[in-house]
Amino acid sequence: MKSSKLIRRSLPYHYRINRLAYVAAILIDIDGVLCVSNEAIPGATGAVRRLREAGHRLRFLTNNTTCPRARLTELLRSNGFDIEEQELQTAPAGGGPSARPPSRPGPDDVGDRRDLKGIELVGESADAVLLGGADETEETGRVFSHMNLARAFAELEAGAELFCLHRNPWWQTKHGPLLDTGAYVAGLEYAAGVHATVLGKPSSSFFAAALETLDSDPGQALVVGDDLRRTFAAAQLHGMRTALVRTGKFRPDVYERSGIRPTVLLSSIADLPEWLATLR
Repeated sequence: MKSSKLIRRSLPYHYRINRLAYVAAILIDIDGVLCVSNEAIPGATGAVRRLREAGHRLRFLTNNTTCPRARLTELLRSNGFDIEEQELQTAPAGGGPSARPPSRPGPDDVGDRRDLKGIELVGESADAVLLGGADETEETGRVFSHMNLARAFAELEAGAELFCLHRNPWWQTKHGPLLDTGAYVAGLEYAAGVHATVLGKPSSSFFAAALETLDSDPGQALVVGDDLRRTFAAAQLHGMRTALVRTGKFRPDVYERSGIRPTVLLSSIADLPEWLATLR
């Protein structure tokens, strides 16, 4: 009895409360949680399989805008993940119906509208400018060239609205951190004196769309990710519980300084099924 009391006292208060709550939906980030540079993180495929076997309802979230859902599904399957295309929520497909802007500097896979519906691309006199995401190919250098960004700035100066599929400043690759679209979004905001509307994570509409597909309330959802400052701050603001993994973008020093504390901190997603089993 004495040791049991000591164990209970050693647990953070928020953990003791949250472990009693029912998890109806699990929203899992892809980059940095399941894969890095399209290579599966050790134990990730087995974790997804065990979560399914336990009966959990899953939704896989990503701000990847350079790869259509069909192609991304193929890549995940080639890495051993048992995932269906309709389970993926990307920034182009999952940002909600509130914005369908007609001009963008961004990747060709977004530009050909495989995921964005009802978009009309124009060369000038745009109603809005939409920035897609960067990737690890040389195409990113062409898309986010000075010429293209200057064209986007000119449209904003003429009255166009600024949208972005996400504003991540960087992401983790197998070669190290790489600059992402957020740097260009911030530059255009500064130059044009505007504020961008975000359609992907961590926007409210993105999370709401994911929860709707799983018929879950925020308080019954668990978000699994590696991005402490962006994804987790937003998830907690909307009343969702969070599982932070020590893979991908996780940095111990950032975690200590942030003051943000997830519901649980895991070495990787491989530990998630076992932790969830303790909640029953």
